[in-house]
Amino acid sequence: MTVNDVAQYLKISVITTYRLVQEGRIPAFKVGRSWRVKRLDLDDFIEKQKQGERL
Repeated sequence: MTVNDVAQYLKISVITTYRLVQEGRIPAFKVGRSWRVKRLDLDDFIEKQKQGERL
């Protein structure tokens, strides 16, 4: 998923999504110049949020 896809999926801004990726809170990897997020990693992030971790 692209950063834009993740932002839409989580209903947060693209800027916030980039910040979370750059801080390592959402695991991501670069393909060329763009960031990508595996769906499984995003699902893990969502589960952690449900358990009380904050953005």
